[in-house]
Amino acid sequence: MERRRAGSLEVSAVGLGCNNFGRRIDADASAEVVRAALDAGIDFFDTADVYGAGQSETFLGRALGDRRKDVFIATKFGFEVAGEGGGAAPTYVRKAAEASLRRLGTDRIDLYQLHKPDPDVPIGDTLGALDDLVREGKVREIGCSNFSVEQIREAEEAVGPGAARFVSVQNEFSLLHREPEEGVLGACADLDLALLPYFPLKSGLLTGKYRKGRAAPEGARITGSDHFADLLSEESLERVEQLIAFAEGRGHTILELAFSWLLAHGPVASVIAGATRPEQVRANAAAAGWRLTDDDLAEVDRLLAVGV
Repeated sequence: MERRRAGSLEVSAVGLGCNNFGRRIDADASAEVVRAALDAGIDFFDTADVYGAGQSETFLGRALGDRRKDVFIATKFGFEVAGEGGGAAPTYVRKAAEASLRRLGTDRIDLYQLHKPDPDVPIGDTLGALDDLVREGKVREIGCSNFSVEQIREAEEAVGPGAARFVSVQNEFSLLHREPEEGVLGACADLDLALLPYFPLKSGLLTGKYRKGRAAPEGARITGSDHFADLLSEESLERVEQLIAFAEGRGHTILELAFSWLLAHGPVASVIAGATRPEQVRANAAAAGWRLTDDDLAEVDRLLAVGV
């Protein structure tokens, strides 16, 4: 497994998103997924205090057990947690961090991320509270998620002398969601920030199991859901067919294209992919080895009609 840098951390190029833990799968199934990830060389695990109403962190900590020392745990705060609060005010930052540490059963968080901007709290105040946690050894590095270019640059400017700064940005990014190319990627390159793409498979659309002219798989997450209706539109499925043809014409799968295309972007450190079964983890870990050429990347741009 290739390793890439996020601040002082060197993490696996494919990470495991733990958003399904406690929500779609129970503790035993979560442990199986974690074991499969470890066996596949994945050492970067991303969760959040709101995933599974806190159970994601608990399940992850239990599943890692004495392997905790071998991995990097990233978690997030900021969304409303039932009975605890939310946001990015300094007092809540500490409260949220302590709660996550307890649930994870660890004495440190390797990457602690603000899950979303808080318009009611100056980012400098939030950074100050996070810096305190870093100085105390409870957090190693800090990052942000769902930040715009302007918010990323504002956060960089608010860092005090010698204080902790964001080292990563976790935003949605995939072949079918290319918004970071409109500025976030450039900002990450300029400021030496790692980009951590989430939803890299666009809710399963880039796995190849949803095909134009074929019935969607029974029981699949996006089948029969109005929320995901746009994903299964004729336009989306036609793009998928083009990507499948492109990948297979070069001896690869669309899954390999989805991961390897993201990793072809310099700032990308680790692609965060969720899983509910061990075989999904193994497939994701094996999908990151295709080195796309400049011509390959240009052809993908042409197929996807950038800007449409």
